[in-house]
Amino acid sequence: MLRVFKVTSPMSVGTWILSAYGPQAVTAAVVDVAGLSPALGRAATLGAALTGPAVATYTAALICDTAVPVWHEGYREMPFLFAGSAVAAAGGLGLLAAPLSEAAPARRAALLGAAVECVAAARMERRLGPLAEPLRRSRLLRLGEALSLAGALTGATVGRRSRIAAVAAGAALLAGSACTRFGIFQAGMESAGDPRHTVQPQRRRLAKARAERDLT
Repeated sequence: MLRVFKVTSPMSVGTWILSAYGPQAVTAAVVDVAGLSPALGRAATLGAALTGPAVATYTAALICDTAVPVWHEGYREMPFLFAGSAVAAAGGLGLLAAPLSEAAPARRAALLGAAVECVAAARMERRLGPLAEPLRRSRLLRLGEALSLAGALTGATVGRRSRIAAVAAGAALLAGSACTRFGIFQAGMESAGDPRHTVQPQRRRLAKARAERDLT
């Protein structure tokens, strides 16, 4: 995959993104734990931070570049949903690993990520209309939203004072992110197997194309 760089291929771009992010993230972690070469650690941290948003969102571009109806039609909101989910999960991991006195950035990340995730999901469901039925019926998505919001709010309130509450909030955020991803996958597979969700978008596109031809 690294022999070529094809900007029109999400798989090719994703491979390059992961290849750039992985070594820098590992280097930053190893240098921080070992206490060696702070300059190298800062450079690796900066590089990982710059490529991190692309890692969080490229999978959204990857699935939206398919014929699966829910994924394909949700291309506008899907990157924001994935980014919010990733930020919430990162905040959850921070709550699990950091002492209370150092967990303020993790708490803020959890709140921001959960909010972006829920807003993006709501906007996508509203915009897709009938096509969003598999999303609305997905218990995993509803569970993911509930866990993310509960974890973010718990971390921002009780988690400020209680280590046990912070750990529970972090675990809820990580579980919520996983449920969201699997819920999106499940809804996509359901939409692909329903003729209504594959035929109706095609008919709308054909009708729009005919209307545009009539205008010209």
